[in-house]
Amino acid sequence: MSDTAAPRGKPPIFSKQNLVYQVYRFKNKPEIIIGVLCLAFLSFVVLVPLIQIIKDAFTFQSYDLAYQPDGEVGAFTLFHFDRVFNQPISRALFVKPLINSLKMGFAVTLIAIVVGSSLAWLMVRTNVHFKGVFGAMLVFPYMMPSWVMALAWLSLFKNDRIGGSEGLLTYLTGVQVPDWVAYGYVPIVFTLAMHYYAYTYLLISGALATVDSELEEAGATCGLGKWKRIRIITMPLLMPALGSAVVLTFIRILGTFGTPALLGLPVRFFTFSTQIYASINARNQGDAYVLALVLIVLAISFIWINSRIIGVRKSYVTMTGKGFRKREGDLGKWRWPATIIVILFLCMTVVMPLLLLLWESLTLIPGNYSLSNLTTYFWSGQGNVQLAYGEPGVIHNKGILGALGNSVKLGFMAALFNGALGLLVGYAVVRGRGAKLARWLEGIAFAPYIFPSIALGAIYIGMFSTSIGPIPALYGTFTILVLITVIKNLPFTSRTGIAAMLQIHQSLEETARVQGIGWFRRMFRIIVPLSMSGLVAGMLLTFITAMRELSLIILLISPGNMVLTGVIFGYQEQDMAQHSSAVTLMLVLIIITISVIVRLLSRGAGVGRLNAT
Repeated sequence: MSDTAAPRGKPPIFSKQNLVYQVYRFKNKPEIIIGVLCLAFLSFVVLVPLIQIIKDAFTFQSYDLAYQPDGEVGAFTLFHFDRVFNQPISRALFVKPLINSLKMGFAVTLIAIVVGSSLAWLMVRTNVHFKGVFGAMLVFPYMMPSWVMALAWLSLFKNDRIGGSEGLLTYLTGVQVPDWVAYGYVPIVFTLAMHYYAYTYLLISGALATVDSELEEAGATCGLGKWKRIRIITMPLLMPALGSAVVLTFIRILGTFGTPALLGLPVRFFTFSTQIYASINARNQGDAYVLALVLIVLAISFIWINSRIIGVRKSYVTMTGKGFRKREGDLGKWRWPATIIVILFLCMTVVMPLLLLLWESLTLIPGNYSLSNLTTYFWSGQGNVQLAYGEPGVIHNKGILGALGNSVKLGFMAALFNGALGLLVGYAVVRGRGAKLARWLEGIAFAPYIFPSIALGAIYIGMFSTSIGPIPALYGTFTILVLITVIKNLPFTSRTGIAAMLQIHQSLEETARVQGIGWFRRMFRIIVPLSMSGLVAGMLLTFITAMRELSLIILLISPGNMVLTGVIFGYQEQDMAQHSSAVTLMLVLIIITISVIVRLLSRGAGVGRLNAT
C-alpha cells in the first residue's frame, strides 16, 4: 500500500464506497433525517421571526417618517427604543403598561396558586363529598376562554357611565357600581385568577397523587405537628409542580389580551398586551416590536429566576419500588362545609358566568333584565334594521357561521399538524438521545413557550407581512393562523411526543427493521398505535387552545380569516353584548362537546394492535 492510500476500512470522503455507506447509515437512522428537517423548519418559524423583529426594531420604517421626516427608510436607528424608553410619551407607552402588567401578573398568580392548591388538596387528600363530579367541573374554566368570566362580570357590574347600559346588579338595586369595580385592575385580577387557577389545580393535584402518605405518617410518628409536616415534608415534594404552575400562570398572564382589553381599555388601563395591540393599530409597529421584546425578556427572566430557586433545593424521590399508599384525611364535621364551599366556588366560576351570558343573550333591550324583555332574536332572528344594526341572530348570521367553520377548521388542522410534528420531534429527540442534534431540537421545540402570545403574534406580523423568497406574504391568510397556533402549542405536543417515545423500547422497531419493514410502515404499525394516548392528549390540548385563542391571533385575524373569538371581540367593541354573549356560549358548548367526544372515543386508545406484517 502506498503512503497516500486511505487506511483500511476508511474510504475517502467523496468515494463511491463512502457515499454508499452514508446512504445506508442514514437509511437505518431515520431520526437523523427527521431531526435535521424538523430543526430546519423550527429554526425558520421560531428563530427567524425573532431575528426579524429585532431587525425591524432597529430599522427606520416608512411609518416613522410621520415623526422624523428627514429619516432614511431602512437605515439603522435607535428611534423606536428612544421613543419607548426615553421620551415624554414613554410613561404612557412603557412605564404604566409595565407596572400594570407586573401588578396584574403577581396578584393573579398569587390568588390562582392559593385557590388551585387548596382545591387540589381537597380533591386529593380529603374525603370531601362528590369528588368525581367536582374533579370534572373544576377543569371547565381551563376549557373555556379566559375572557368568559370578564363578559359575565360586565353583565353583572357594568355601569351606564362607561358601559353604555347598566348591568344586572344596578338594574336590581338601582345602585351605580363604582368604575373601579366595573373596570380596571380589580376585576381584571379577579376574573383572570378564577380562570388560571385551573393550571395550578391540575399540576398540584397530579403531584399530590404521587406523594406517599407514609412519608407524612413517619413525620407524625417522630412527633411533628400537622402544619410542620406539611412545611418540611409535603411542600418540598410539591415544589417542582408549584414552580411550574407559577411560571405557566405568570407567563400566560403577561401575554393575555382578551380580559385586559374588555375590562381595561374602556378606562384606559393598559397592559403590555393591550399596548402592543394599540400601537399596531396606530401603525406604530416599531413601538410594538420593542414592547414585544421587553415582554419576551420578562418571560425569560422569570423562567430563569424560577429555575434558580427550584434548582438550588434538594431533590427528593417520591416514587420507589416499595408499596405506595395514598390516604385521605377525614374532614370530620368540616366535610359538609368544605363541600358547600366547593359547590359555591363552582357556581361562581362555571355556572353563574354561563347563566349570566345566557340571560344577556336573551335580553331585547340592553340593561333591562325583566322577564318581559326576553327574546330569542339574537339566536334565531332573521335580521331587523331596528335591532343590533340589522345583524341577524346566530343561527342565520352568515358571518358568525363562517367564523364558526374557520374556528373548527383551525382547531382540527392545528391539532392534526401539531400532533404529527410533536410525534416526529419526540421520535428524533428520543432515538437520537445524547447527540447535539437532539439537544438542539429539544431546545428549539420548547422555545415558543417563552414567547407570550401577543408577542409571538407581533413577531409573525413582522416576518410574514411581506414575501420571503418563494414563500408569499401570509399576513391576512388562514395559513398564518394555523402556523402560529401549531408553533405556540408545540412545547406541549413535543413533550407528550417525547414522553410517549420514551415508553416505546427501541427493540420493537429494530425487530421490524430486521424483518425488512420500512420506516413508514413501522411508524404507522408500531409507533403511532403505542403512542396514541399521549398523541390524542396533545392534539386535544391544541384543539381546545385553538378554539378559544384570542391573544395569539388578535393581531393576525382579518375579515377574510375571521374566527369566533375575533367575532366576539368585535361585537363587544361595538357594544353588542347580546351577540357576543350568544356566540361565546356557542363556542364554549362546542369546545366542551368535542372534548368529551374525543375523550370517549380515545378511551383505551393507548393500547394499539401490533401488526407489523
